[in-house]
Amino acid sequence: MPLSFFDKKIHPIRQAAAVFVFALIFMAGGWLLQNFEIFETDKLFSWAIATGFLLLFGILNSVFSLTAENRLKYWRDSIYSYFGLAVANGLAAWAISGLKVNEAGSYKFIYVVVTVGFIVFISMVNAMRTIVEFAQKEEWNEPRNRK
Repeated sequence: MPLSFFDKKIHPIRQAAAVFVFALIFMAGGWLLQNFEIFETDKLFSWAIATGFLLLFGILNSVFSLTAENRLKYWRDSIYSYFGLAVANGLAAWAISGLKVNEAGSYKFIYVVVTVGFIVFISMVNAMRTIVEFAQKEEWNEPRNRK
């Protein structure tokens, strides 16, 4: 029986690398459209792509964490992968747009919000997984009588 896409065990570094490649393709595509005057993009387009793909990584990584065998190792690798992706996306956005994150308006704040959101989201998913595993271990033959 074929596995679902989300049943596969994909290491966080591979996830981050794939997301970075797609972010780079979108950033380069926007740059090419702008330079060949096919479509006018905002100067902050690459920063929008960088933050959008960070958010995408956070969501996908949290979903993939449900099938991880070793939660703590996966969580650690996810954090490192996220920060590596954040730096790589930021450097790519800076190289393409010519604007540092401090010059990119509200994207500095959005980067922080997405980062905090990622940490909260992956922590919530791991907490829910722990609760579900605990509930599955309990025997639920009949409700307790309360007096």
